[in-house]
Amino acid sequence: MSKFLLIGSTEPCSGKSSAILGLAKHLQQQGAKVAYGKPLGTGDRGMDPDVRFIAETLRLSQMPPMLLQLDEAALLAHLRQSPPDSARSVASLLEFVKASPADLVLLEGPADLYEGEVFGLSLAKMAQALNAPVLLVSRYRSPSAVDALLFAHCQLGSHLCGVLLNDVPPDQMGPAQVVVRPFLEARGIPVLGILPSHRILRSVSVGKLVRQLEAEVLCCPDRMDLMVENIAVGAMNVNAALKYFRNLEHKAVITGGDRTDIQLAALETSTLCLILTGKLPLDPRVRSRAEELEVPILSVDLDTFTTINRIERLFGQIPLHEEVKVRCIQELMSANFDFSRLYARLGLTQPLASVSGA
Repeated sequence: MSKFLLIGSTEPCSGKSSAILGLAKHLQQQGAKVAYGKPLGTGDRGMDPDVRFIAETLRLSQMPPMLLQLDEAALLAHLRQSPPDSARSVASLLEFVKASPADLVLLEGPADLYEGEVFGLSLAKMAQALNAPVLLVSRYRSPSAVDALLFAHCQLGSHLCGVLLNDVPPDQMGPAQVVVRPFLEARGIPVLGILPSHRILRSVSVGKLVRQLEAEVLCCPDRMDLMVENIAVGAMNVNAALKYFRNLEHKAVITGGDRTDIQLAALETSTLCLILTGKLPLDPRVRSRAEELEVPILSVDLDTFTTINRIERLFGQIPLHEEVKVRCIQELMSANFDFSRLYARLGLTQPLASVSGA
């Protein structure tokens, strides 16, 4: 049977997909065969967007199976069983792992430490059923992250083979390295990596904004790969707007389609995209200047409040579905993650190419 690793997290949006891609890419570069699965899906069957993106990025020959969909219908159907048949879910998971020809199967766990418990597929239950090692990803904002990691250690016990502290703010890197790492290590929790925050990973492409807003692209359609980090709303006078815009870099500016003065002011600062509300005709002066600077302009049939809400939902998800983000996480993992220590804990020999006979 293939070796396998569960990748879990202490809370949703902690960076499991990032860790999986960084780890899988490194393994593939070493010549190892990698498989990937996500037992608990969140989209239509076989269509979870994260699963599809990871499978395509890793060039897997088959779409990874999902055993259960976390939706209301699946939950109600499961609860109607008397008693609920959790053993079937675990058996299907074991069958998938045993059938894989890969050197290492990476299994993406639930969003937190509780999700999937009713199906017998919480992170701890999966680790116990498979006798699997677990890499736990924690989005680190402050030393209070230690509480969740200690609780996870109590649940997972010896299955916890290491933690990855992810998205650490610049002012928290020192405490994380000097205080938190030794504290956790002394309690038997290996800290395999501490990844700093990176602006690219917290950004959204202009193309994503177009799809989220169902926007019309008025100019520069070839610039959809620009990465937006901040959102600014231009609803003040020009002097105030200029001061405001100059304090934000790599931004998209939302303003009314009739505010030509604000649009031109935004283009004189670090603006990557203009989003115009109201579906009004574009002033030729704005189009000319935007084309000169190669700044795409989007037109939306929405009011400003709705536009902001839609964009905030997108930023809240921080999707990893751009190649530039994949390259970024590879670089961060290469510089800040102890692959050798993880491989030793998994019993993988190096060079890994010898494992697969490459």
